[in-house]
Amino acid sequence: MTAEKPAPDKTAPEKTAVTGTTSAQTAAERAAGVPKATVAERTGARTEEAAGVISGARERIDALDDRIIGLVQERMAVSAVIQQARIESGGRRVNLSREMEVLAHYSDALGKPGTALAMTLLELCRGRI
Repeated sequence: MTAEKPAPDKTAPEKTAVTGTTSAQTAAERAAGVPKATVAERTGARTEEAAGVISGARERIDALDDRIIGLVQERMAVSAVIQQARIESGGRRVNLSREMEVLAHYSDALGKPGTALAMTLLELCRGRI
């Protein structure tokens, strides 16, 4: 008879190679009692390792999204200052040549989707005063 290897300790979290996050669940998910199968189903992953990578990367995306939203809000506030100064000096609220510069900048950096993103930013920043 050959000696059987002991089963791996399922209670110890495993670190993933890519993100350094533990197994397929975040600490919050484990604390909330979310079953691992649910995490795998939610991520669309077929393995626990892939679910762990996806969960960690999604946490990073969520943090990036929060930063992006904060930057957009800051851009809106700066734009309002510019518009107010322009109006108070007798100018128009919107400077179309400047908007074209912004559109070109985003298009050069990100292509056609960049133009759409710039249009959305310009729309968010217009008329807030």
